Parts: sequence; C-alpha cells; structure tokens
Amino acid sequence: MDTLHTLLHRARRTYLDFLRWLVLGSAVGVVVAFAGAGFHHLTEYARAIRLANGWLLFLLPLAGLLIVALYQFAGMYGDRGTNAVLLAVRENEAIPLRIFPLISVSTALTHLTGGSSGREGAALQLGSSIASFLGRKLRLPDKEARVLAMCGMAAGFSAVFGTPLASAVFALEVVSVGAMHYAALAPCMAAALVAQQVASWLGCGPVGFGLVQAPETGWAALAAGVVLGVLCGLLGWFEAVVFRTVHHLYEKKLPNPYLRVAAGAVLVIGMTLLLGTRDYNGAGMDGIIRAVAGQALPWAFACKLLMTALTLGAGFKGGEIVPTFFIGATFGCTVGAWLGLPAGFAAALGMVGLFCAVTNAPLASILLAYELFGGAGLPLFALVCAVTYRLSGYGGLYGAQQIIYSKETVLTREDEEAEEAAEYEARVEKRAEQVKESLRAKGLAVPDPEDGMAERQLDGEGEEAPGRGPALRR
Repeated sequence: MDTLHTLLHRARRTYLDFLRWLVLGSAVGVVVAFAGAGFHHLTEYARAIRLANGWLLFLLPLAGLLIVALYQFAGMYGDRGTNAVLLAVRENEAIPLRIFPLISVSTALTHLTGGSSGREGAALQLGSSIASFLGRKLRLPDKEARVLAMCGMAAGFSAVFGTPLASAVFALEVVSVGAMHYAALAPCMAAALVAQQVASWLGCGPVGFGLVQAPETGWAALAAGVVLGVLCGLLGWFEAVVFRTVHHLYEKKLPNPYLRVAAGAVLVIGMTLLLGTRDYNGAGMDGIIRAVAGQALPWAFACKLLMTALTLGAGFKGGEIVPTFFIGATFGCTVGAWLGLPAGFAAALGMVGLFCAVTNAPLASILLAYELFGGAGLPLFALVCAVTYRLSGYGGLYGAQQIIYSKETVLTREDEEAEEAAEYEARVEKRAEQVKESLRAKGLAVPDPEDGMAERQLDGEGEEAPGRGPALRR
C-alpha cells in the first residue's frame, strides 16, 4: 500500500508535468499561430490576385518548374508531404524546419496560378516542422518530441481553419488509426485553442457555415443518413484510388520531375479551358459555400476530384482537405434530393462524411461537423461518419497512416491479417485434399504434395492470398 508521502510525491510530479506540457503546448500554439496566420494571408493574397488576373493560369507550368527547383535546391526532392510528417511523428524522426518556408511558398505559387489544392495539409506540415524544431532546441527526448510535433499539427490546422476541437483530436487520430495517444490530448488541445485565438487576433477568422436546415431525426432521415454514408465511403475509396493512380502514372510515364510538373500544368490548363469555368481552380471554398446553400452541378464533384489529382499528382503543393470538402459537399448536395434530404444539409453531411472516409478520423470528423455547422443535426453527422469509416476500407489520402485496429473486428490489424492468412492456408489444404480425392476416384496417380499442384489449381480459380488481394492493400 502506498504511503501518504508516496501519494503526495506522485501527485506533485503529475501536476508539475501537466503544467509543463500546458506551457509547452501553449507556446507551440503561439509560435505556429503567427506562422499559420502569415501562411493564411499569403494564400488569400495569392487567391485574390489570381481572381483579378485570369491570365495567371497560363503561368502554371512556370510555377510548377519553380516549385520543383525549390525542393531540389533545398534537398527535399521526393518529399512525401503530409505522409512524411505522419511517418516522422510515428517513428520519432526529426521533421526539417525548411519544410515551413518550402510548403508556404509552393502552396502560394500553386494557388496564385490556378492549381487545384487546399492549404490545411500544408498547415499540418508547417506546424509539425516548427514544433519539431522547437523540440530539438529544447533537447526533448524522442517520446516528448513526438508529442510536441503532434501539438504543432493541431496548432497549424487550428490556426488556418479555426476549428480547435477537431484539430486537436485529428492530430491524435490521424497518425495511428484506432489507437489515440490520450497522453497528448491536453497539450494538443492547449496548442489548438491558443493557436485559434492568436490567429483570430491576427486576422484569421474561423471557417464556419452557420446553422443548416436539418431534418428531424426520424426513421426516414436515419435511413437516408445510412445510404449517404455508404455512398461517401465508396466515394472516399474511389478518390484515394484516383489520387494514387494518377500519381503513379505521372511517375511511370514522366520520371523527370520537371517534365512531369509541366505536363500536369498543361493538363490542368486544358481541363480548365474545356470546362469553361474557373470554379475548380484553387482550393474551392466558394464552391463549398454554394453547395451548402443548396446549389451544385451534378458533375462538379467529379471535375474537382480529377483536377485535384492532376495538380497534386504532378508535383504541385498544398493540401487535399479543402478539395475533399468541395468534392463531398457537391456530391452530397447532388444526391441529397434523391434521398429526401434538404440539399444544403446533405451537402454538409457529404462534406464531413467524405473527410472521414479519406482521413480515417471519425471522431475528428464529428467534432468538425459541430464546429462548422453549429451542431444542427449532429446525430446524423455522427451516423454518416460511423458508416463511412466502417466501409471506406484501409486506404485513404495518407498511405503513411498505420491502421492499428481492424475496422471489422476487435482484433488489431496485424492479428486480423494473421487470422485471414491462416484461414486462407486452411482453404488451400482443403482444396488440395479435394483434388487428391478426385484423382484417386479416377484411378490417377496422386502428385507429390510438394509440387504445388493443388495450390496452382486453387490459384487458377482466382483466389488470392491475404496480403496480396486488393481488399487488404493499405
């Protein structure tokens, strides 16, 4: 039994450690807020200039060449963006500070010349690189530097988007899906709240769409929410596949990064001219606002998805989150009428649901719905997120995400794959025995088990071993 002295000592250590992390998280929030506010104003200025000067679209190839040159000059060629940040946080690796100026300038150039990209993904990189630098200067041990980097992610997202609750939980949830690091909750929440307040003081107002018309949570609305969740799960899977496929095709057909980014720019320009509108260039916030107001073209989500894939896959910088909001909102607005939901509310559901599908962050998605839409119809948002998360598979925008727990069972993903592999081997053995029995019945010689005849016959019927089949690829 612990003595009173031991209990007091433990309590003192706990509270001092809490205060220490409260200070560290708040400090990260302040520093990242200044950087995030500067980044926000830079991209807003770039957007305003682009809208006033349509000819800047034709400088997109030049901007792409400059971005590639900047990254090569800084020794960051091949940088994987947000994926690199997630991997570094999980593996306790340092995140270079030079990511901050590189991603800021490159995102601004992309927005200035009409590339389709967001900025929240860039904010995650910005915040984590600054926090990682502070951790090195403070000589924090690896496990604490990791927490500080997560604080930077939360602060960066919150400073730019103005959603501190979702930002804090997203930083905890996105790195290792299914296993949140609750010890980092208090410092991440402090960082996000402080960053939002400081950024607001610096002129970065929070993004919000106000109350939307939400139906009563009856049986019809619940059924519509389930259907929309299923559709968002499928769309999220499709978006991730398109992004990966386009990126792979770019690299395969055009291994030279300069040719690749120039070709991507030409494709974006051509698509813009073909569509006859600039609605799909830039981040797309105006399109989101129209969709939440109940106005969206039926094909808008597909156009934005393709243009974003062409932009980011070629090597331009920014983020995928706001374009994903655009895709989800316009998709939800389109299908809402078929499901009997108000168009604006369906757009909000689609926006949050698709975000959940591609980030594998259901709790952050529910909080995001509350912060963006004021809590109207929150049970339906939660339902859509739950369905979408369950059905979106193990992919997503961030290949560096680690899936800790299965979406289908209570097992860890590793244990589930081992169980599926064992079931596969059992099916192979059963089929081999069936082949042997068939051969014996026909009076034919039974082959040596080591020659793999049964296995080859089984594979010939089209079944793939776990780990090789598309359903299990991450």
